[in-house]
Amino acid sequence: MKGIVLAGGTGSRLFPLTKITNKHLLPIYDKPMIYYPIQILVDAGIRDILVVTGGRNAGDFLRLLANGKEFGLSHLDFTYQEGEGGIAEALGLAEHFADGGKVAVVLGDNIIEGSIRDAVEDFRKQESGAKILLKEVSDATRFGVAELEAGKIIGIEEKPKKPKSNLAVTGIYMYDGSVFEKIKVLKPSGRGELEITDVNNAYIGEGTMTFAHLEGWWTDAGTFNSLLRATNLVANSSARIHNPEED
Repeated sequence: MKGIVLAGGTGSRLFPLTKITNKHLLPIYDKPMIYYPIQILVDAGIRDILVVTGGRNAGDFLRLLANGKEFGLSHLDFTYQEGEGGIAEALGLAEHFADGGKVAVVLGDNIIEGSIRDAVEDFRKQESGAKILLKEVSDATRFGVAELEAGKIIGIEEKPKKPKSNLAVTGIYMYDGSVFEKIKVLKPSGRGELEITDVNNAYIGEGTMTFAHLEGWWTDAGTFNSLLRATNLVANSSARIHNPEED
């Protein structure tokens, strides 16, 4: 299975920091943000990764990541997203890279404590369709929220005012090769973007969407508050690893 990291966008919620660099190059504790989603995929056994980036600082990703040797990658590829077309549009740029096979996709500002290896292995065995990772949250109105019935996802609602559950859809997705055909028939949302929630709901409509619960903490880092939270979570985890007697 191949991996895709979506690291485009303007990062407008982090101005003025992102006036001079891409959001995904900002530091989270002791590493650039982009290192974390790449490591998520590497820890799941994926060695062939595409980074989708954009903006005026896209060239900095190549200078930072080079050929991915630091992560033990077999191949590290890059492609460029023009403008703000949304997550699904960015994913659509990976069609040639995917070459009809299954892909694991991580949003570039998603940082987790645990591993997705088990979920990836389960999806490798899944004949077709998609798989997403869910996480219980206290502020579900900020996210896409999954509605479950009899152990299956029956729908996902984006940033609902009255969430039907507290299960947020994390920025970690797995898709079969049909995802690109689904993206091609999407219509832009009210924001003028192609929404990943619409892609996921297309799979749900087919009855081919599965899910797993993400263990450990999870956060994005797209706002100042979540950037600070991500840094603190990573710093605390690092301190526990290096000073286990403090637990």
